[in-house]
Amino acid sequence: MNTPREPQVNARNATLNQRAAILVDALVEDAAVLSIGVRRLDNGVRIVDAGIQHRGCLEAGRRIGEICMGGLGHVAISSAGAVDGWCVNLSVHSNEPVTACLGSQYAGWSLSSGEGKSAFRALGSGPGRALAQKEKLFDELALDEHSDQATLVLEVDRDPPLDLTDKIAADCKVEPSQLTLILTPTHSLAGTTQVVARVLEVALHKAHELGFPLDAIVDGVGTAPLPPPAPDFLQAMGRTNDAILFAGQVHLFVSGDDEAAARLAEALPSSASRDYGRPFADVFKAYDFDFFKIDPMLFSPATVSVTALDSGRTFRAGNIDLALLGASFGATLR
Repeated sequence: MNTPREPQVNARNATLNQRAAILVDALVEDAAVLSIGVRRLDNGVRIVDAGIQHRGCLEAGRRIGEICMGGLGHVAISSAGAVDGWCVNLSVHSNEPVTACLGSQYAGWSLSSGEGKSAFRALGSGPGRALAQKEKLFDELALDEHSDQATLVLEVDRDPPLDLTDKIAADCKVEPSQLTLILTPTHSLAGTTQVVARVLEVALHKAHELGFPLDAIVDGVGTAPLPPPAPDFLQAMGRTNDAILFAGQVHLFVSGDDEAAARLAEALPSSASRDYGRPFADVFKAYDFDFFKIDPMLFSPATVSVTALDSGRTFRAGNIDLALLGASFGATLR
C-alpha cells in the first residue's frame, strides 16, 4: 500500500514559494504521465520542459497555472463556458487574488542575457518574483516572502543561458540547485493553458493601472475559452490573448462604495481600449511588433462584473465578441 506523502510545509504559514514547491514536486513526480521533461543544468538549476523537446499537455498547463499563482489559486478545465459549443474552457479562482495574481502570477520580471541575434529575453512569472522583488510593484504589495526554494515560469522555446540562471538564483537568494525554471512555449498545449489561466490576473493588473485600491479587492473568479494551439509564435500569442480579450469573463468582489465599484466595472473591459476591434496578432503587427506601443488598457477581459460587498449590488460591463474570437481561433462561433 502506498503511503501518502507528507506536506513539506505548514500550509497555513507557508510563503508563495513554499506552497509552489509542493506543487512543483508533484508536477515533477508525474512528469512521465504529463509528457514533460525534467533535468538539471550544469549549475544544478532544475529545468522543467513543458513543450520544447517534450510535448506536454493541458493538465500540465493547468498545474503550471496554479504554480504561477504560488499555490493561492485554483485552475480548472471544464466543458461549460461562454461560447456555445466550445467545450474546452478554463476557470480560475483565488480568495487572495492580489497576492496570487500580482505578487506571483504576473509576468513582470524582465530577464535578459547576451546581445544581438543570440540574445535571450524573457519575462519571469511565478513566486520567485516575490523573492527577488525587482519590480516597483512590490513597493505597494509589501510581501514578506522568504524561502530556500524558488520557482519561475518562462514563456520561452529554449533554455536560458547558464549565466542568467545563476543570476536568477542569486537575485532570489537561493542556491542554484534550489531554483526551478518551468519552460512553456506559447504554441504548446501547456503554454497555451497557463497563459489563458491569467484571465483573472489581467483584470487585477488593469485595476491596479486604473488606480483602484488593491486592498479593496477581496475575491475573484475568471473564465475563458481555451484556444487551439497554433504552430507559430505570433498566431499562438494572438489566440491566447484573444481568448481573454474577446471572451474572458471576470467577477471581482470588492469592499468600498458603489460608485467606485461601478467605475471599475465600466473601465475594466478590453472594449474600453482604443486598440480594441482587431485580433491581437493584427494589432501587434500594426505596431511593428512593439508591445510598448499597444494601449496597455487593452489587456483585460471581455466582460467584468464587480460586486460591492458593502451594499450587495453588482455592476457589469463589456461584451463577448464571437466574430473577433472566431477570426482569431480559425473557427465559426455562434
